[in-house]
Amino acid sequence: MTALLSPARLRPRDVLRVGGAGLRTRPMRAFLSALGIAIGIAAMTAVVGISSSSRADLDRQLAALGTNLLTVAPGQTLFGGQAELPTEAVAMISRIGPVEQVAATGKVSGANVYRTDRIPVAQSGGISVFAAHLDLMKTVAANLAAGIWLNAATAQYPAVVLGASTATRLGITTPGPDMQVYLGHRWFTVIGILDPVPLAPELDSAALVGWPAAQIYLHFDGHPTTVYTRSADAEVEAVRGVLAATANPEAPNEVEVSRPSDALAARNATNRAFTGLLVGLGAVALLVGGVGVANTMVISVLERRAEIGLRRSLGATRGQVRLQFLAESLLLSAIGGVGGVLLGIAVTTGYAATQSWSSVVPVWVMAGGVAATLVIGATAGLYPAIRAARLAPTEALAAP
Repeated sequence: MTALLSPARLRPRDVLRVGGAGLRTRPMRAFLSALGIAIGIAAMTAVVGISSSSRADLDRQLAALGTNLLTVAPGQTLFGGQAELPTEAVAMISRIGPVEQVAATGKVSGANVYRTDRIPVAQSGGISVFAAHLDLMKTVAANLAAGIWLNAATAQYPAVVLGASTATRLGITTPGPDMQVYLGHRWFTVIGILDPVPLAPELDSAALVGWPAAQIYLHFDGHPTTVYTRSADAEVEAVRGVLAATANPEAPNEVEVSRPSDALAARNATNRAFTGLLVGLGAVALLVGGVGVANTMVISVLERRAEIGLRRSLGATRGQVRLQFLAESLLLSAIGGVGGVLLGIAVTTGYAATQSWSSVVPVWVMAGGVAATLVIGATAGLYPAIRAARLAPTEALAAP
C-alpha cells in the first residue's frame, strides 16, 4: 500500500517537459528573459571574437616583423680576432625544444660576382656570396620576385639565387637556364631573384648558392656566419639565454646573439590588456544575465502559487517542485546562452568581414558562454525553486 501511495519518480524527459511547460505558458516573458541573457552572452562572445580576430591579424603583421626571430653570429676571440661558429652549430641549435625553425648562411670568402668574365676583378660591386640552407627563405619570411628557390637538387650544382639589390646591380630581371653570372671564377645559372627581405636585409645584396655547391665549387669551409632561428613566442627569452652556449659550447663568449624584437614585448602587453578586458566584460554580462533569470523565476513563483499548490495536493513532493523550477531556470538560461553565442558569432563574422580579417571565435568562448549561463541559471533559479518547494498546499491554494 505504501508503494502505491509513493510519488512517481520524474525521468529526465519528464523534467524537461515539466520545466518547459512554464516557458510555453508565458512565451513573451520567456522570450524577453532569454533575450536579455542572449544579449549579454552575445556581447561577451562578440567582444572576445572581434578581439581574437583583431589579435590574429595583429599577430600576422607582427610575425612579419620577426618578433620571434633571433640571430646567432660569431663574435670576437679573447685576443680580438674574428671567431668562428662550429660547423655543427645549426644541428645543435635545432635540438633546443622551443626552436621551431633554424637555417643558416655562410659567407664564402674570396668569391665575387660579375655579370661577365670580362669585368676587372677589383670591380666586385660589394656583392657577397653566401652558402644557404634550404630552409632559409621560410625562416626569414623571404619571397621570390621571380624564378624558384634552391632545392635538394639545385643546391648541389652551380645554381644561384640573387638578392633584390644584387639583381638590380647586375641588370638581371628574369632568371632562367640561359641567364648566368660569373661567380667564383666559374659560371652559375640564375634560377631565382628575391624580393627585398625586411628581416634579413643583408640578403638583398648577396648571391645565394646551395651549401653543398659552395663546398664543391667554391671551397667553402662549412662554418656558418649567421644562424637564423624562430622560437615559440613565449620561449624567446629562454631560448636566447641558451643559444650562445648551444651554438659554441667551448667558447660561448665568442658568440653574439640578437635581442628579441620590441614588437614581441608590445604584443605580449597587448595580449594581457585584452585578457583583462575580456574577463571584466564577461563577468558583467554574466551578472546581468543572472539577475534577469532570478527576476523572471521569482515572479514566476509568485504568479504560479495556485499551480504549485495544486501539484502539491496531487502528490508532487517538494523535491519535484524544486526540480521543476530549477529545470525551467536552466532551460531559460540554455536558450539564452545558445542564442547569445550564435548571435555573437554572427556579429564577429560580420565585423571581421568589413575589416578584411579572418573570423576567429575561440571554442572556449562558445563552450564557456553556454556553460556559464547554465551555472548562472542554476544559481539564480535555486532560491525561487526552494521558495516554491516550501509553499504548503493549503497556503498556495488559498493565495489570490
